[in-house]
Amino acid sequence: MFARLTRIHPGLILAALAIIGVAVSSYLSIVELAGAVPVCGPLQGCEEVAGSEYAWIGPIPVAVSGILFSIVLLVAALGWWKSGDRRLLATYYLLSLIGLIFEGYLVYLQVFVIEAICIWCVVYGISLGLGFVIALGAWLRGNRVPADAGW
Repeated sequence: MFARLTRIHPGLILAALAIIGVAVSSYLSIVELAGAVPVCGPLQGCEEVAGSEYAWIGPIPVAVSGILFSIVLLVAALGWWKSGDRRLLATYYLLSLIGLIFEGYLVYLQVFVIEAICIWCVVYGISLGLGFVIALGAWLRGNRVPADAGW
C-alpha cells in the first residue's frame, strides 16, 4: 500500500488535506453563523468551545478564517502539482507553519482556558499538521522524485 502512495504526487495529498480543512471549517462556520453548536457525537466539548468568546474574532467566527486559509492552501497545492513551481510548495509550507502556530494557540486556549476540546478543531489541526510535514518532506527532497510519482 505504501508503494502505491509514493506514486501519488505530494501536491495531490496536500490538496486532499486542504479540502478536509475547507470541509471542517465550512461546517463549523455554517453552524456558528446559524447560531447553533456543532455536533460532537459521543464526545463532549464542542459546545463549550463554540460558545466561548474565543470562537469569534470580532463579528467573524474563527472557522471562517479557516475556510479562507484552507482555500489558499488548496490553490497552492494544486498549483504546485500542475506547474511544478516550487515557490507554490514553499508558499504551502510557510502558510501551514503559520497555521500550525495559530492552531497551537487555539489548542492552548481549548486545554487551559476553555477546558474543553472540540473534535472538529482537532481534525482541522491534524490535517494542517500532516500538510506541514508532507510539504516539509517534499521541500527537503527537492527535485529527487520517482519517475512514476505522477510528476
